[in-house]
Amino acid sequence: MNLQNLKVSAFLAARTIQRGNKGTLLLTIAITALVFVNLVFQPSILSGIVETFDRQSIDFNYGNLVVEPKGDESAIDNVESLTRKINRIPGVTGTSPRYETGATFTWKSKTLNRQVVSFTPSDEVTVTRIHENVIEGEFLSDGDTDQILLGILLAGETDETKDKLESLGGVRVGDTVEVTYNNGVVRTYRVKGIVETLSIGVDSVAYVTNREMASVLGIEDSASTILVRIDEQGAEDKMKRTLQRFGIQEEIKTFREKAQGFIGDAVTSFNIINVISIIVSLIITVVVIFIVVFINTVNKRKQIGILKAIGIDHRIIVNSYVMQVVFIAACGTVLGLVFIALITAYLSYSPLLFPGGPVVPKIEPALILRSIVSLFAVSIVAGYIPAWKTARENILDAIRGGT
Repeated sequence: MNLQNLKVSAFLAARTIQRGNKGTLLLTIAITALVFVNLVFQPSILSGIVETFDRQSIDFNYGNLVVEPKGDESAIDNVESLTRKINRIPGVTGTSPRYETGATFTWKSKTLNRQVVSFTPSDEVTVTRIHENVIEGEFLSDGDTDQILLGILLAGETDETKDKLESLGGVRVGDTVEVTYNNGVVRTYRVKGIVETLSIGVDSVAYVTNREMASVLGIEDSASTILVRIDEQGAEDKMKRTLQRFGIQEEIKTFREKAQGFIGDAVTSFNIINVISIIVSLIITVVVIFIVVFINTVNKRKQIGILKAIGIDHRIIVNSYVMQVVFIAACGTVLGLVFIALITAYLSYSPLLFPGGPVVPKIEPALILRSIVSLFAVSIVAGYIPAWKTARENILDAIRGGT
């Protein structure tokens, strides 16, 4: 089609828009804008959730890499020598050996079974940010043996209706709790601090020093895991191979491999919901635009017949309706972008709270482009079909059937 024909199509499209029902036009644009918002918003929330879980996993649960016992061994031996070796590897910024064991906590009349995690505080601060999230009291010191740090979900609230998990019922800094370890050793600790990270796995356990754990379990220079922090987030797989090349024979996992069960299931579920929502949204767009164009062409069958009678090619007429649809999609996209900007600004100020932490939509240029292409594609198809069907109708039938 030459430029002159396109100009005629554009003229016909502009006249139809100018003389058409403004209410119907605005409603169609609004619906298109809301569809565009849905195409962008849900995937961006999913990306935000994954980013939050990744950040929480690194900052509070695992660091970037986790070194675990090899084979069927239950613990890592010669930890001091191994951590020195890992710390000398370029790109490693810190290591924190940990030991984990089960225990029974008793406070007043409450008894609860939870995990006790031990670390050396001066090492832990180089890997995780737990020390930055002590909301009451203080973080542990390397020499502490009679003090304990409790997660907020373990300490709990006096009002049990406020608890998200079963808790000790409102333990606070300065209180003493009795801890019975799985090997039968009983210790009484003063609560030195309460930690809240918004990560369930961190906030539902207790923490003591490696020095204290060694005396309880009768172990020395041993650990369940060693958390490793690196200076380049996203390079975990590369650094994992680097550690292996440096002769680290223990099993090494990235934080994603450690968290893949929980996060993987959540992401899979959200992806299914997201796909269903996108398909429904695009179907709604197709139906709305198809109906609008169909009604428009049916009501203007006589005019279309007259245009064909005076020599206007049917392709020009079809293209005029396609241009109307493109105009609607363009206006809907612009309005949708405004809505997205407002929603993102609001959620940046007041994030959505998920179990893994606060979530802000992560808007990516590729997502915006993909949504625009999808919206325009289905809109053009939905507008083209009824216009093509009516424009190809016999001239006399169109004029006789016109209103």
